[in-house]
Amino acid sequence: MATGSEAAKPAEAVLEWNKQDSKRMLHAVYRVGDLDRTIKYYTECFGMKLLRKRDVPDEKYTNAFLGFGPEDTNFAVELTYNYGVDKYDIGEGFGHFAIANDDVYKLAENIKSKGGKITREPGPVKGGSTVIAFAQDPDGYMFELIQRAETPEPLCQVMLRVGDLERSIKFYEKALGMKLLRKKDVPDYKYSIAMLGYADEDKTTVLELTYNYGRTEYSKGNAYAQVAIGTNDVYKSAEAVDLATKELGGKILRQPGPLPGINTKIASFVDPDGWKVVLVDHADFLKELQ
Repeated sequence: MATGSEAAKPAEAVLEWNKQDSKRMLHAVYRVGDLDRTIKYYTECFGMKLLRKRDVPDEKYTNAFLGFGPEDTNFAVELTYNYGVDKYDIGEGFGHFAIANDDVYKLAENIKSKGGKITREPGPVKGGSTVIAFAQDPDGYMFELIQRAETPEPLCQVMLRVGDLERSIKFYEKALGMKLLRKKDVPDYKYSIAMLGYADEDKTTVLELTYNYGRTEYSKGNAYAQVAIGTNDVYKSAEAVDLATKELGGKILRQPGPLPGINTKIASFVDPDGWKVVLVDHADFLKELQ
């Protein structure tokens, strides 16, 4: 009969992969009602660049990738336009994306001058010194604007609401090898947040998970789709996810393997709150960009 340590060895070996792997947040995927309108808004108001565009008439959709730097080094947003669909429900669970900028006052003025909507004027956060503002894009997605000295990654956050913060932290640490970078409880406003990622907050894109006291579930809508994360081996990474789902909830949606047509190896799963993540083979992803 196996001893406890022998029985635990395979799990340890599986989770060890996350320490060897060089995972990276690649892009967030979401749906918009008018692709040209959103591209215009993001380039003119936020200063993003249109990185690439692809039309897939057989499947009746078009994608556009935008960001502040090349996709092989920087995070991007992947906008999806489905032919003939001009409106989506964002739901309550999705929070915001965030853009770091060295002058949020100036950025907010630029957004307003181009006809964009600022929902919170620039100013320090309550009880702190960081200057922030909030902007809303034409589809209703919120963008937090954070004043920050020069950063290699201006597209710096994806914020999602979760029903159990401790469970989510454990899940992302175990399933994806993310590090808990910061945690903050704000009892006056009845919420807690956790920042998770693969490098310091000012150097990379992080996942900001928000727990509102007493809320365990949120409507997801049909607008926000998923986040994609690059890995050196989707098979090994999926094994770690499988272990985490068995312990903490969530489930694998698509077993690891190549996508028909483009042969990029992927796997996909949902976390315990139903938020979707797609793992993408990093070498295959770089080939797609060529």
